[in-house]
Amino acid sequence: MPRAWSAKRERQYEHIKEGLRERGEPVDKAEEIAARTVNKERAQHGEAKTASRLSKTDLPASRRGGLRSHKGPGGRTKDQLYEEAKRMNIEGRSSMNKAELERAVDRKKK
Repeated sequence: MPRAWSAKRERQYEHIKEGLRERGEPVDKAEEIAARTVNKERAQHGEAKTASRLSKTDLPASRRGGLRSHKGPGGRTKDQLYEEAKRMNIEGRSSMNKAELERAVDRKKK
């Protein structure tokens, strides 16, 4: 655990690591995933000196809440896609249908 982390981030790291261990991940992999997750959260909240473009623009894990893991019948709802397009400043989003929003959001992510 890096010393630059606050007490909150250390607790977050331990919580994520323990959750992964309970699901059967090896210790090394659980530690790596937990550290990457905490570092990304720090970057998204302006706590890190440097951050990648994706870390700054991607949805935080707490807000994403499984959006990417449920690609079932319809995937994300139109409202979810619209909010994501809004965060990405995609022009013309108010007149787009669900399929157009999905294409625009996915195109902007790449």
